[in-house]
Amino acid sequence: MSERARNQVFVVDDDPSVRDALTVILNLEQFEVRAFADGNTFVDVARDRVPEAVLLDIQMPGWSGLDVLNEIDACNYPAPIFILTGLGNIPMAVEAMKRGAVDFLEKPIDADIVVGHVRDAIKARETRGPNGKRGMIGRLFPGRERLTPREREVLGEITAGASNKEAGSHLGISPRTVEVHRARIMEKLAAKNAADLVRIVFTG
Repeated sequence: MSERARNQVFVVDDDPSVRDALTVILNLEQFEVRAFADGNTFVDVARDRVPEAVLLDIQMPGWSGLDVLNEIDACNYPAPIFILTGLGNIPMAVEAMKRGAVDFLEKPIDADIVVGHVRDAIKARETRGPNGKRGMIGRLFPGRERLTPREREVLGEITAGASNKEAGSHLGISPRTVEVHRARIMEKLAAKNAADLVRIVFTG
């Protein structure tokens, strides 16, 4: 696919104050930032260049963050995508994770949280090995086709006995995001609890 933009983070937000703030925060941490004011321009660039991470506003004129996730096939995009969301947009942020975003960050932006998430996501990708699939469930079981690639990664962590915190650390996402994915996995596979989930995966 596209060329890897090493040590570069893409920021996509129609609010110039947010773009400026994130640029300053990430520059101080030695990241190069490329900022975009709209989703269309970002998508054109993202098809040719893959950054270390993407910070994507969920509500923008023209293409929304959800539209952008669809356009770049976020579930299979090589870089982690974090959704930026205001208070009250949490259901939309959860929908974004269904479409491939790895986590969401609430506005107003907390510098330490943003930097921590970006660094954790980069580290998680590096520790997954050459195929980029640490914890990915490869075996066939009923309902597997209904799970997204990220849900299969989370399921791999769950069936390996990882706690939400451990799974989040391994995958570069927050424990509460693991919990969201876990709930969706349980629903899709009609599992009553973690033990039932293991039974479904390993005994079919």
